[in-house]
Amino acid sequence: MTRPTADDLAAARDRTIPDVVGDGLAVLFCGINPGLWSGALGRHFARPGNRFWPALHRSGFTPRQLRPDEQHELLSYGLGVTNLVARTTARADELTGDELAAGAQRLTRLAQRHRPRRLAVLGVTAYRSGFARPKATIGPQAERIGETAIWVLPNPSGLNAHYQLDALTAEFARLRAAAE
Repeated sequence: MTRPTADDLAAARDRTIPDVVGDGLAVLFCGINPGLWSGALGRHFARPGNRFWPALHRSGFTPRQLRPDEQHELLSYGLGVTNLVARTTARADELTGDELAAGAQRLTRLAQRHRPRRLAVLGVTAYRSGFARPKATIGPQAERIGETAIWVLPNPSGLNAHYQLDALTAEFARLRAAAE
């Protein structure tokens, strides 16, 4: 993977990354929003310290650890990836409550159109804000979008000190077991 320069990262602000989605997926993973590395490279969860790809593999969703530039291979495993908010920022705390709420509406429409069996939102704080569920916790949610079950996973960012890779992998594995 090419390392973006400081200029590449600065130019990536407010970019968007296309969804990797198809009809009837087993799980559609939803990040909060792309970071600057992801925006610069045009790939989901592209920053080397992000633990999405290792947790996805270690939990059994994929037979090997995919790289961000292999994100379209997710579809062959019945998986997809999108973001709650499309625009790229340096930090998720740059997003407004209105952006998160609008993102939840967009995500609802996406789930209604593509009908994944499970929607996994990666970040409990963003889920709480966007979906107006202030008491939501990690794990399965009572709400559904049509027939799509909602599951909240920890944010896989390397900045999330509450969940180290083993604990993050265990949460991904809980979802995988429920999805089987």
